[in-house]
Amino acid sequence: MASIDGSSGSDGALREAAATFALTDWPMNAWYAAAYDVELKHALLPRTIAGRSLVLYRKGDGTPIALENACWHRLLPLSEGHLEDDAVVCGYHGLMYNGEGRCVFMPSQQTINPAARVRSYPIAERHRFVWVWPGDPALADPDTIPDLHWNDDPEWAGDGGLIDVKCNYKLVVDNLMDLTHETFVHGSSIGHRSVAEVPFEVTHGPDGVTVTRWMLDVDPPPFWAMQLEWRHGRRFDRVDRWQIIHFEAPSTIAIDVGVAPAGTGAPQGDRSQGVNGFVLNTMTPQSPGACHYFWAFARNYNLDDQRITTLLRDGVAGVFGEDEEVLNAQQRSIDSNPDKQFYNLNIDGGAMWARRLIDSMIAAEGDDARYARASEQARAAALSEPATTRVEATEADRARLGI
Repeated sequence: MASIDGSSGSDGALREAAATFALTDWPMNAWYAAAYDVELKHALLPRTIAGRSLVLYRKGDGTPIALENACWHRLLPLSEGHLEDDAVVCGYHGLMYNGEGRCVFMPSQQTINPAARVRSYPIAERHRFVWVWPGDPALADPDTIPDLHWNDDPEWAGDGGLIDVKCNYKLVVDNLMDLTHETFVHGSSIGHRSVAEVPFEVTHGPDGVTVTRWMLDVDPPPFWAMQLEWRHGRRFDRVDRWQIIHFEAPSTIAIDVGVAPAGTGAPQGDRSQGVNGFVLNTMTPQSPGACHYFWAFARNYNLDDQRITTLLRDGVAGVFGEDEEVLNAQQRSIDSNPDKQFYNLNIDGGAMWARRLIDSMIAAEGDDARYARASEQARAAALSEPATTRVEATEADRARLGI
């Protein structure tokens, strides 16, 4: 196995994670999900996006608006006010702002100070999410919104939700990039010892990271056994299972998952006998210790069966509830141990490369020497290490898991 820099090598030695692992920053020049499209109505919705307090709403024609959530006059949150037609009325002294953030009415003033305005933010709708760009508006290109097309593709059906997690957004990225935790956190639903047993491959590039794992001829966990039975009307004792994780910096992860009856050709590209899903995840930092976690699960079979859509949504919500408990506890422990060092294992290869891409984005926006150094190290690693690294289970894994 090729040694992964920054994790445990073939000699078994542990390596400290990069210093930036302990940092909680996020890039500003990025699209972040701010709401599900159905959340946004002709009413004021406050939400914190990348450390910025915003107020969101739809105009009468459905156009989404994102404004700074603080009145120019006395800084009362505009979300404490109300809408009058398409203008936001401050709940303190009645100043009115249009959708561009410009004040259009001041009580008892014959003229309106042209400086009286609040910041407006680039905003766009795509894939059932409302996205906001908190950075330089001149750089906001809707074509760079992360690809989560399965969420509104007519060939797929699904639903999702929003979790306000009390942890840094990077911890959720770590969690999703290393699904070996399923064996230990989700044993009653999607977890299976094969997730920790079988080899996986980590492929990195300048724009993303992919982690690929195939589990061949295994018994299906309950979540997948149920879906195969829904599709075929009978149960299958052995399946070929896949997890293919796609990361797009800074915080979007689409996971191609599914099972097919063992030996029906799924590893070779024929998934026609299986059930396929995409777990869609995009995390929006609120603060150093909290984030909005938007998720959805989409499937490609029995598209008109709303019962299945609801059951799967509720099932995935239960799985993510288990993750939420772990992540909240992890953040509390990090806060209580600020001087502790992070370490990388071989299983952290996907998360490590994801963190490197995040570091590079942050380095490009500022002059923080720590991120600049991490970005240079990432660039050197990309040139010196193979694009794809294979991680194998060990004899100790097999003994511990009873394989």
